[in-house]
Amino acid sequence: MRGLYIGRFQPFHLGHQAVLERIADEVDEVVIVIGSAQESHTPENPFTAGERIDMIHGALQALRDRCLVVPLADIKRNAVWVDHVRSMAPSFEIVYTNNPLVMQLFGEEGLDVRKPPMYRRDIYSGTAIRKLMLSGGDWQALVPDAVALVIDRIRGIERLTNISQSDYSSL
Repeated sequence: MRGLYIGRFQPFHLGHQAVLERIADEVDEVVIVIGSAQESHTPENPFTAGERIDMIHGALQALRDRCLVVPLADIKRNAVWVDHVRSMAPSFEIVYTNNPLVMQLFGEEGLDVRKPPMYRRDIYSGTAIRKLMLSGGDWQALVPDAVALVIDRIRGIERLTNISQSDYSSL
């Protein structure tokens, strides 16, 4: 049986890893969908789809042979979004999500939708990690070592700092 898990993974963190490990206990394979794959180089989505794939592959060494990673560009039509996902991802029987809209859309299509347990959501949040990256905080403690290596290799802190600046100067 195959499960589907969708996220932006900006960046992939230890919370994502814990959830995927729990999902992998329930299914034979996990399709990991990288949402908003067309987005990069913005404060909310600083990393490219390819960089996020590198992060996930590096972090999930033990599960790599049971995970399929698929980038998915956004479309702005919720009524056909599930068909879009189905056309871009390998087949799956179960959807794992905590996103109310995603739950609604897949549920309307009659799919088995399950809420995976959130893993320390108060700490593991892409938004919080990006803020730590900008402030010089200890973001590395919140991501797998392989993710920190990818971010260092691509000079992700420098990128995030640059793209978060305003071009307005104070007068």
